[in-house]
Amino acid sequence: MTTYNESIHYDKRMHTADILGSKAYATSLHQRNIITAHELGELHRGLDLVQAEWANDTFTICPGVDEDIHTANERRLGELISKAIAGKLHTGRSRNDQVATDTRIWLREALDEIESALVDLLRAHLGRAEADLDAIMPGYTHLQRAQPIRWSHWLMSHAYYFIDDLTRLRQLRARVNRCPLGSGALAGNPFAVDRTFLATELGFDSVIGNSLVGVGDRDFVAETMMWGSLFMSHVSRWAEDLIIYSTQEFSFVGLADAYSTGSSLMPQKKNPDSLELLRGKSGRVFGQMAGFMYTLKALPSTYNKDLQEDKEPLFDTTRTLLDSTRIATGVLSTLSINREKMLAALTMDMLATDLADYLVRKGVPFRETHHISGAAVSLAEKEGLSGIDKLGLDRLRTLSPEFGEDVMQVFDFERSVEMRSAAGGTARECVARQIEEVKVLLGA
Repeated sequence: MTTYNESIHYDKRMHTADILGSKAYATSLHQRNIITAHELGELHRGLDLVQAEWANDTFTICPGVDEDIHTANERRLGELISKAIAGKLHTGRSRNDQVATDTRIWLREALDEIESALVDLLRAHLGRAEADLDAIMPGYTHLQRAQPIRWSHWLMSHAYYFIDDLTRLRQLRARVNRCPLGSGALAGNPFAVDRTFLATELGFDSVIGNSLVGVGDRDFVAETMMWGSLFMSHVSRWAEDLIIYSTQEFSFVGLADAYSTGSSLMPQKKNPDSLELLRGKSGRVFGQMAGFMYTLKALPSTYNKDLQEDKEPLFDTTRTLLDSTRIATGVLSTLSINREKMLAALTMDMLATDLADYLVRKGVPFRETHHISGAAVSLAEKEGLSGIDKLGLDRLRTLSPEFGEDVMQVFDFERSVEMRSAAGGTARECVARQIEEVKVLLGA
């Protein structure tokens, strides 16, 4: 049961958060004359010594004694100063509000790291989009070639997903950064500690207004995992596109050697392991979130030991999120694009809509032009021509008398993308505007 109950082997990573919370709480006890100035000084001195041992990797965990990071730190504190003084630190405080406080302190720091990495990923998108603005490639729906787009337009589509993720992350952090300390076991603190002081001292934005919620709330953990699941779904879709684009059948992009591996059997292979791992890690994050929600869904109010099951999935999720974001940035920053292959993949049938739009500008209703353009594609296929541009003006006029000599201007991929000039489109000016918009949102 001791082994089953212990969490020290994984919650020890919260040692700094626990010490910060203890130092602030000791100060609040002194403010209420529960401990003397000397005792406060000794507690702070001892806690600094404990922190130094963690920092120097000299802290020794006592199996069977140190149940969790809180008992471990308190036990060592008593050895370094005195048990009599160390024993006063827990006055009015419960492990219930202590662990909730530690988790929130630890998590907000982890979220800050993830935010910084996500900003780097967005900047990589912006940099590549600006550098490769001239590259034109097929755009796809249903994984079928649809219309020409700029490579940078594709990049910015994912940047928009990621900028929304960044906005949600910042909103999430604000909800994480609320102070539960001073809630006691569940009913509140009997020594009237100043919870506003505690919140300010520990860098929290506000105090959790209900002590039952203070000790029993793990919505912030669940929301972190939910945020991570949505973010990783965006990463996974991004990775899937690049996996496809890196195949020999496409060859639109080439991954740097650092982010790909060879086959153990086939020497010609270059596998996109980094992207496949990103795609696979998304399932891992989804699973951690689903598992914790099953734990959370039927718990009675306030603290229950089941809530100890928040740490391992939370730690694993945040580490996976941070690593994945950094890997994605590395992949994008170092990959090469093959403009010639992108251009070679463009086919004239992808301009069928442009042909229909040409007739619309001549006054023909779109439903009719759609039919005429489809007939042109069928005619070219029937006659074995390489594209609708090979039909020539005479054949096109058999389909509609509205075709004029200027129709041949339609069969130009650069012109096609430049015609999509409404906001959000793939024209150069529009993509450049998207880049500037995301820069503003990013604060770059």
